Amino acid sequence: MTTIYKIALLDGDGIGPEIMKEAVKTLKCVEKRNDINFELLNADFGANAYFKCGDPFPDETKAICDQADAIIKGPIGLNHEESKKIPVDKQPERGALLPLRARYNTYANYRPVFLPKALGHFSPLKAEVVGEGIDLIMIRELVGGLYFGKKEVGVNNKGLRYVKETLEYDEEQISRIMHEALKVSMRRKKVLHNIHKSNVLKSSVLWNEILEEVAQEYPEVEIKHILVDAAATLLCLDPTQFDVMVMENMFGDILSDQGGGILGSLGLMPSACIGPEKSYYEPSHGSAPDIAGKNIANPYSMIGSVAMMLESSFNMAAEAKNIWNAMQGVFIDGYSTPDLSKPGAGVKMISTSEFGDKVVAKLKAMPKV
Repeated sequence: MTTIYKIALLDGDGIGPEIMKEAVKTLKCVEKRNDINFELLNADFGANAYFKCGDPFPDETKAICDQADAIIKGPIGLNHEESKKIPVDKQPERGALLPLRARYNTYANYRPVFLPKALGHFSPLKAEVVGEGIDLIMIRELVGGLYFGKKEVGVNNKGLRYVKETLEYDEEQISRIMHEALKVSMRRKKVLHNIHKSNVLKSSVLWNEILEEVAQEYPEVEIKHILVDAAATLLCLDPTQFDVMVMENMFGDILSDQGGGILGSLGLMPSACIGPEKSYYEPSHGSAPDIAGKNIANPYSMIGSVAMMLESSFNMAAEAKNIWNAMQGVFIDGYSTPDLSKPGAGVKMISTSEFGDKVVAKLKAMPKV
């Protein structure tokens, strides 16, 4: 009997529709290789949705996401000048992305920072720093902290404009992300780097206290504590020392982008946003409006997000691994897209759609699972 999964497709803005097409190509190939059917449900989301109907996360999109088994989301957002055409509270990040996370309580964000030695030339780091390759995963708490705390703006009694934003966590929020991180550590090298700022922030003091309590259930995992600013430095100097890193929301937002930097591009970093009942998957990068419509954006992070969805939501780990291997195989064959590689870099330049075609061709050639 054919298994049917419903997937909401949120193209997003900028290059989103272009790279989503390549994700769909991959899904169609997976369908043909397995006794499975994907019912793909398209919905507006982000700035395009606002300009179309006045809401970046319209009710029609919410209804589609509600009925879906998983969500694939493209990048959202506009350049600074275009963003000013949208009211502040309706801009895509505030008006769509945060409400999406809150609606499905996607509290755990997984961002793999992976670059095998064969692709080490993409990294701006020296070859001796990349070594045998970079392979770590950042686990970020995604629905707490400053981004979701109470916000207040106004004018004080001195006549000065002010802003107040609250960083708030409770022990349940911290405990559940620690369980996620420790479970991943158990499946990998059994080492967890805890990223915090307890020398300044009381929130980090509680964060560390809860970790100590939860870690008692995982005695095999070695816990290493490191301040967030030191972690930022060491990611550049010696990224191979890390395996699993856990951090609160804002720290994770910043350090995961740095992770993309040590890979050479956020275009090489997909992500999974996991909730108790529903999850969504997305590239870590932005919508790149400056190259939208040029068919030059690499779809690696979008197709990689499909692989993460197959593994995490649909229990298809073997097929997910095949997709990873197919994408890396295209690079190893000497192909790249203009957004990742400059002319003269010794690679054969191909378009967004050509990269997707080559991934599908390699996937088709692999033994069925």
